[in-house]
Amino acid sequence: MEIDEKRPHPIDRHVGARLRLRRMQKGLSQSALAHAIGVTFQAVQKYESGDIRVSASRLYEIAKFLETDIGFFFGGDNVEAPQRAAPGDELDGRRTLQLVRAFHAIRDPQLQSDLLRLISRLGGTELPMAAE
Repeated sequence: MEIDEKRPHPIDRHVGARLRLRRMQKGLSQSALAHAIGVTFQAVQKYESGDIRVSASRLYEIAKFLETDIGFFFGGDNVEAPQRAAPGDELDGRRTLQLVRAFHAIRDPQLQSDLLRLISRLGGTELPMAAE
C-alpha cells in the first residue's frame, strides 16, 4: 500500500472513525469528549478525521473515558484500508447522531429493545430474539 504523505495515514483515519463511532455510541458531543480529555473540540474533530494522530497516552485517556479498551480503535472491518462512509450510510450524518442520542436518552430498557426491533423490521433486517 502506497502512502500519500499529504493525506492522513489510513490507520489514523481508521482510528478516528472508530473514535467517532464510540463517541456516538456513548451519545457524547465532540465538545464533551474534548472537555473530558483536556483538548479543544477542534482537536477531537481532527482526531476523528485522521488529520492529526492520537498519541498513545491520549488514546489511553480516550478509551478510559469512553469505557472501552484500546483495541476497539483498531478493530472493525479492513483496518488497512478503511473507507469513509458515503452520504446516507449508517454512521454518517446528523440524523444518525440525533437518532443515537435520542435512543440513549430512553431510560426504559424494554422500550429500547422494542424500538430497536421495530427499526430493524422497518429496515428489513431481523434481530435475533436473544436477550439484549
